[in-house]
Amino acid sequence: MASSALKAQNSPNLGQTSKLMELAKSSIEKEDYERANQYFRQIIDSGVPIPSEMPYYFAETLFQLRQYDNSSNFLHKYLEINGFQADHYEEAKGLEKRLEAPLKAIKDCDLCDHRGYRYQSCFTCEGKKVLEQDCQYCRGKGIVGCSRCQGSGLVTKKNIFNITEYFQCARCKGQGRLTCPKCKGSLKEISACKTCSGFGKLHSDELCDHKEKEPNQDKVDEEPEIENNLF
Repeated sequence: MASSALKAQNSPNLGQTSKLMELAKSSIEKEDYERANQYFRQIIDSGVPIPSEMPYYFAETLFQLRQYDNSSNFLHKYLEINGFQADHYEEAKGLEKRLEAPLKAIKDCDLCDHRGYRYQSCFTCEGKKVLEQDCQYCRGKGIVGCSRCQGSGLVTKKNIFNITEYFQCARCKGQGRLTCPKCKGSLKEISACKTCSGFGKLHSDELCDHKEKEPNQDKVDEEPEIENNLF
């Protein structure tokens, strides 16, 4: 008996799902798509098998919220599940047609990702893709020790009499050091920004309108204040 009660307690609440579906459809009728979106996501998060008609209604909701890529995904899922027998087949094909233009706009837009969300400039490199920093190879000194002579400027060689002779290192010309091969003596190195992986942009959750933003006017021109001198 206890086992049956536990099983019933852990089983999906299909009644709750039906209620959420009705609330979502009611919100769509009222054109309250934000609320409908919340109801649909509650159904998804519940882990309960989704009703066969839900992907269509969710796709329509996402279309109205301008989440076109997500809308297309759920629409295809609806048609995949239901095929030609879908209750809303004609409406679904109509939505598929309406999605063509916004999906093409997303594909052709350089301001947003393939899902239609606007890129933001990387806050680390400020969109430059690379960073200039102190050279890590020479630690910002511009020179490195010569590996051939171990920084001494001299190399040794035994002659035929097994006597060690010292010669000026030909590589560093006796200096014991070389110009850093990484930064070429500039003390700086240019490397791809790790924050954006050299892309210069980061993903955001802002839907893109495919239009360049006008520069923000941080400073508003103000008319100079005129002091009133009382005599």
